[in-house]
Amino acid sequence: MMDDSRPIFLQIAEQVENDIIEGRLPEETQVPSTNEFAAFHRINPATAGKGVNRLVEDGVIYKKRGIGMFVSTGARDMLIERRRARFPDEFVRPLLTEAAKLGISATQLSDMIRSEGPAS
Repeated sequence: MMDDSRPIFLQIAEQVENDIIEGRLPEETQVPSTNEFAAFHRINPATAGKGVNRLVEDGVIYKKRGIGMFVSTGARDMLIERRRARFPDEFVRPLLTEAAKLGISATQLSDMIRSEGPAS
């Protein structure tokens, strides 16, 4: 389901990235076409193409002329590395800021994270 608060082309790109990270689109496998994305999400093919082209520019996918788009070798590792680099700014700092507003100590926050996380 699409989020109306964010541009659709970014959501298309993020969906493909998530599929690559989660292993649903392994390296060198074909990515759905812009027309398939457009039909599935009921959007303009140009909008879907903008999301796909963003991934091409980033080196995540590449075009095989006359065949389609494919996941680049090393794409999964590259995406994980990028997301790990952004993780503190996008998730940790906002979490710490909100915890401080609510008077949640580091120990309490750590306990909450442990209780919500996967079993060790």
